[in-house]
Amino acid sequence: MPAIRLAVDIGGTFVDAMELDTRTHAVRFRKAPTTPARPWEGVLTVVELLGTDLREVELFIHGTTLGLNAVLERRGETTGIIANEGFRDVFLLGRGNVPSDHMYDFQYQRPESLVRRAATIGVRGRLDYKGRVVEDLDPDDVREAARILVEEQGVRTIAVCFLHSYLNPEHEKQAARLIREAYPQVTVSVSTDIVREYREYERTSTTVLDAYIRPIFERYVDRLEAGLAEDGFDGRFLIMRSGGGSMTSGVAKTSPMHTVLSGPAGGIVGAAHVAAALGRDNLLTFDIGGTSLDTCVIERGAAVAAYEAKLEHFPLLIPAYDIRTIGAGGGSVAHLDRGLLKVGPQSAGADPGPVCYGRGGTRPTVTDAAVTLGYVDPDRFLGGDMRLHDEAARDALREQIAEPLGLGVEAAAAGIFDVLLARTVGAVRQITVERGHDPRVFSLLAFGGAGPLLAPLLAREMGIPEVIVPFAPSGFSAWGMLAADIVDDVSRTVMVTLEDADLAALESVFAEAAAEAAASLAAQGIPAGQAVLERAMEVRYLGQEHSLTVPVGRDLRPDVVRAAFEELHHARYGHVMDNQLQILNLRVRGIGRIEKPELPRHAPGDGDPGRARTGRRDAYDFGTRAVTEFAVYDRAKLEPGDALDGPALIDEGTSTTVVHSGQRVQVDPFGHLLVTLTPEARA
Repeated sequence: MPAIRLAVDIGGTFVDAMELDTRTHAVRFRKAPTTPARPWEGVLTVVELLGTDLREVELFIHGTTLGLNAVLERRGETTGIIANEGFRDVFLLGRGNVPSDHMYDFQYQRPESLVRRAATIGVRGRLDYKGRVVEDLDPDDVREAARILVEEQGVRTIAVCFLHSYLNPEHEKQAARLIREAYPQVTVSVSTDIVREYREYERTSTTVLDAYIRPIFERYVDRLEAGLAEDGFDGRFLIMRSGGGSMTSGVAKTSPMHTVLSGPAGGIVGAAHVAAALGRDNLLTFDIGGTSLDTCVIERGAAVAAYEAKLEHFPLLIPAYDIRTIGAGGGSVAHLDRGLLKVGPQSAGADPGPVCYGRGGTRPTVTDAAVTLGYVDPDRFLGGDMRLHDEAARDALREQIAEPLGLGVEAAAAGIFDVLLARTVGAVRQITVERGHDPRVFSLLAFGGAGPLLAPLLAREMGIPEVIVPFAPSGFSAWGMLAADIVDDVSRTVMVTLEDADLAALESVFAEAAAEAAASLAAQGIPAGQAVLERAMEVRYLGQEHSLTVPVGRDLRPDVVRAAFEELHHARYGHVMDNQLQILNLRVRGIGRIEKPELPRHAPGDGDPGRARTGRRDAYDFGTRAVTEFAVYDRAKLEPGDALDGPALIDEGTSTTVVHSGQRVQVDPFGHLLVTLTPEARA
């Protein structure tokens, strides 16, 4: 019987593959460059480099940024919209608010729309606010709209979204049937197949983005499935969801919108697993890859989730982890803007990559600064598989940053880290301090290729007491995917005050949603007896805009629901009110549990890290803000119970943990590195 599980995560610069043998719990890891033009090739390459026999793989789970990048780079298919007559401009008008980071920018212009106005058409037919038919859908109008979009506008994928269809999806289903009968080669995305919630613009936006990425996502998954099958794979193929959990590749092809944030989600799933194993209720994830920095709060052992995400300025009504992302990664470009040093959001990506990669990159990046500061050994990058051009990195920094600012090369490189750190502190404050969390009671879990590089510095800056560096941090998101259950989320808008709610009607809606979730899990191979169904209500004070998601059991009495809401509201905002409560949406999450990978404990060593010391190297110490001598350790030779003080560099080939003076590292029984302040620094 096949006993291997394989997880592959595509990032902006590298593809990570993690193999787990379920019999021995042995883990192997490998990286390969991302191939943006033909992304499936990078996946097949990293699997080949890992040497996994695909005939022995029972489960292949994948996280991808393909859909995300298609939107950011405007590489999706030509898309059209069919809406109600008189409402064709819902998507183009959107909301009138300006993004917070452009609040005082009077020259701000929204990015170009994904859909041309000529490719949006309204058709006759209308539902009222209770989902009742006011005017029958006109089939001839739908056929003509489809003809214009396909034959005159060159549209290859169509989004269908009608007013109030979340209460009655029949008009949308009828329109989709008519379009598919007339043009079977055209992809059709229907809003009520994706989300059944109120707010027409947000639902339309979600449907349009689904239509925009679906054809290229389907082609990508088909090519990847074919390539894996050619090499003997015959197991289950799962794809990560943005809100945690996974789904079969077949379901993913019909709901690609749920995958757009699937790469970062793997790291959050893994972080929750680690938090439970280590007994850390409060954890901040800190994931820095090649192009971005992602951070998320794990509170009381569970990641904070949201039911609306944003891609560029487009809202998405999909379950997603509440991740704060900024364009700051190892490939982020350092540049001068009117004499001011800035880092990102532009990235050198995988091609050409940082200057030190020697692939044609000419603009200095964070990775080039790390090499210049002595943190990365040019001869051991990726375990020695890739030799870095450190002198080229220094030259680029000198010419483009240091000399224009009148600084030395090391001072300029340290300045790049200072700017990156300032941006990072801002991102972490947004999800902690601005939401009532004190970062000083959290541990910081650092992963991604560059996470351990910056995390000890961030902890010093923000007073975070502990940094946890897991094994193989650059592949931690892939490892986390191995712990992902199969999940589906179903929602229904009810829009009723708590006091006026008909409990029998609420139970009926919950039952309908639960049946849909259970059927979805069954279609993905989860027997009914193994499905777990969790229920929640989205509740707010009447008249408010924002809501809280309140877990509920079988007891839906108003006093029970109100007590649960007030407990959550007080924890989040520090107060409660006597105002009426309004229920917006009912939610059911269906979960098909899978066996989680174990965190093996290791026997303690003799407490002497000297066995792992490989030498010394001059590097920049932010504790003293000077170049000093760092001890260099091979992480593979460190054992539980070992302890060492900074300045030190702990190298594991694909990642380096930088420990500054005033900081101490201890190795826990699972092999994690725990970075804290030394007793002298605490005093």
